[in-house]
Amino acid sequence: MENLFSLDNLFTLAMLVVLQAVLGFDNLLYISIESKRAPPEKQAYVRRMGIGIAIGLRIVLLFVLLEAVQYFQDPFWSIHLSGFVEGTFNVHAVIVLVGGVFIMYTAMKEIMHMLAVDDIEGVEKSGPGSVFKVMTWIIVMNLVFSFDSILSAMALSEVFLVMATAIVISGAMMIWLADHVSEFLKRNRMYEVLGLFILFIVGILLISEGGHLAHLTLFGLPVEPMAKTTFYFVIFVMVAVDVVQSRYRQKLMRQHEAEMGH
Repeated sequence: MENLFSLDNLFTLAMLVVLQAVLGFDNLLYISIESKRAPPEKQAYVRRMGIGIAIGLRIVLLFVLLEAVQYFQDPFWSIHLSGFVEGTFNVHAVIVLVGGVFIMYTAMKEIMHMLAVDDIEGVEKSGPGSVFKVMTWIIVMNLVFSFDSILSAMALSEVFLVMATAIVISGAMMIWLADHVSEFLKRNRMYEVLGLFILFIVGILLISEGGHLAHLTLFGLPVEPMAKTTFYFVIFVMVAVDVVQSRYRQKLMRQHEAEMGH
């Protein structure tokens, strides 16, 4: 334990917890939205159990990556259609790409579903198998999001205990924040659409990152990863537009009511 409590390792631990929190925003949003598929009385349980199991699996993944990171980075398949598609794929790239596609599909499916139903409050009463299904997807997608945070952690520290402790602390924070984010979305239903579109951008972020890892080129143009700063700036602009639009709509409604009163 003395390794963990050295000044250098404590500083690194603090940096890793902050890093995990920043990189975990997209994961947190996915968990909050996905947990809504479970019955209302089970949603908090699903979030906590899903994240809790994922924390254990993250530590296992950390151990595996420390021992065999090269196997995840070594190419196993390539495609060369000159002028159309070229790329060299490894396990890391494929996991990130598949995760991005799935998240985009989930976001679009939920958006289309919200537009299609008439009774928004009564949508989708979950079946008995939904708790296990939702928890499974939370765990799987948590692991997809884990790759970047774990590889970033490995760049900052070589001490397994420091990285594992950071994962546990950030996981506990995620459990606490996921409940708060879910409650906020429940109280402010209008922000659900915003959350789903942010999730869609998360999918684009993952696909661009996976394409970059695979050195993918489409029609001679390389796929470049979306920078995290760009991602957060886009989110800030989307939130700002939504807030301004909401307030402007309220102003128009008050003005309309005042005119109707005369």
